[in-house]
Amino acid sequence: MSALRGVNVLLEGPSGTGKTYAIKSLVDWAARQSPPMPVRVLFTESGLETLLGAYADSDLPVPPNLAWHVVDVTPLGLDRLIDAADKVGKMSYEAVTKLQDLTRSQNNAYHRILQACDRFVDQRTGKDLGSVASWSSNTIFVIDGLTELANAAMKMVIGNKPTAAPPDYGVAQNNLMNFLRLLTNGISTHFVLIAHVTREKDEISGGVKLMTKAVGAAISGDIPPLFSDVIFTVREGDKWYWDTANTMVDVKTRNLPISGRIPPDFAQIMDKWSKRNIATTSNPAETQPAGQQ
Repeated sequence: MSALRGVNVLLEGPSGTGKTYAIKSLVDWAARQSPPMPVRVLFTESGLETLLGAYADSDLPVPPNLAWHVVDVTPLGLDRLIDAADKVGKMSYEAVTKLQDLTRSQNNAYHRILQACDRFVDQRTGKDLGSVASWSSNTIFVIDGLTELANAAMKMVIGNKPTAAPPDYGVAQNNLMNFLRLLTNGISTHFVLIAHVTREKDEISGGVKLMTKAVGAAISGDIPPLFSDVIFTVREGDKWYWDTANTMVDVKTRNLPISGRIPPDFAQIMDKWSKRNIATTSNPAETQPAGQQ
């Protein structure tokens, strides 16, 4: 049998619960393999400083298996904000919803994100590492994070339009979901997505539930099923935990115990995958280590 596809992990939670910091444990696990497994991180938010700071704060060098690329999701400029405010002050709401920003292609961050995935240039070394679609299951790909990825998808549709009509949401949601389906089902790499959560009304129970923050609420419930593990990040005082048992969040796990106080360490997931990968090969006695190309 061939090697297993990589794991797909959605790591989500409020700000300040250690989501980006936890990537360090993934990089460290990959660095310990023989040979080391490459970890490639695409940042759409200001997470690079946190990840590199995790090593600097511990007086440790950044492992050479870590590569990164930052896509700047630039906010609208002051001139475009002034233009939007002028239109809102003069036009009816109905007229505003029908506006079109014909210059939105000039700052299409979503397009740049897709291009970065198709040709991942490591900003650490300047090397072109190719397309994520060509990487094997011995590569780990991380996107940090979904909030700005979703924002870029929406801005691709509306630009500096002051409001969004329902069809605008539909276009942005469809593009985002197609991309996430590709990353979770169309490539072989391990894939980790860092996301925030938002409070939404649970249509089934009528109560409030924490949902994945994306483009509106319509697709929040469609994102977790794409992943093998959906982990909620928690901070209690000065301690950080992973939670796979919280009933207020759509959590799930194939590689972790069901618990509310799991140490935030990706090695637990990757060791389980590595063990299962060996078990599925045709000749386990001759199977190479997890990082072997």
